[in-house]
Amino acid sequence: MIAIVDYDAGNIKSVEKALKFLGQDALVTGDGEKILNADKVILPGVGAFGDAMGRLRSTGLDGILHKVAEKGTPFLGICLGLQLLFERSDEAPGVEGLGILRGEILRIPDREGLKIPHMGWNSLHLENNGKLFRGIEENAYVYFVHSYYLKAEDEAIVKASTEYGVHIHASVEKDNVFACQFHPEKSSDVGLKILKNFVEL
Repeated sequence: MIAIVDYDAGNIKSVEKALKFLGQDALVTGDGEKILNADKVILPGVGAFGDAMGRLRSTGLDGILHKVAEKGTPFLGICLGLQLLFERSDEAPGVEGLGILRGEILRIPDREGLKIPHMGWNSLHLENNGKLFRGIEENAYVYFVHSYYLKAEDEAIVKASTEYGVHIHASVEKDNVFACQFHPEKSSDVGLKILKNFVEL
C-alpha cells in the first residue's frame, strides 16, 4: 500500500488518480501509524513552504516523515514535497525544513522574458543514473509549476536538472528518499513511467 500524506497542501487527488491508473492501492491519510506502516510514502504538495512546515509540525507528521526516511521505506516528495525535504527556503526565512536532505530552496531570479511562477513543460537533463528515470530518454519533457527551486548541497544526489533562467536541480535521490520538483502525475506518459519506476522499487 502506498500512503499519500495528507496535510492540507493540495495536489493530492491527481497523485492518487495517477497511482490508481497504474493499478496501485493508494491511501490518502494524515494518520501517522498508517504512514509508518505503508510500503511506500508520497509527500505531494503545492503552496507555501512556511505554512506547510507549520502544518507538518502541528500534526506531528514531521517526526513521522523522519521515521519513514530512517526505516528505509521508499519515500517520494513532489513539488513542495521536494522542497520540504531540505533545510530551508527563501520563501520562509527562519523556518526550518525537514532537513532529511541537505540543501536550500532559492527563488527563481527575475529575468526578462521569463514568467514567475515557472508554469509549463521543460526538458530534463538526466545525470547520475537515477532509478526514477529508468527507461526515460534524455531531454524528456515534464510539467513544472513553481517559483522556488532546489540547490542541493551534494551534486551526486541530483538525478535530473533543467534550465529556467537558472540551473535547477529538478530531481534527487539519496538511498530510499526520492524527490521531483516537477509534477510526474501531470507529465503525461513520461510522468506515469517515473511513478511506475517508483512503485516498482
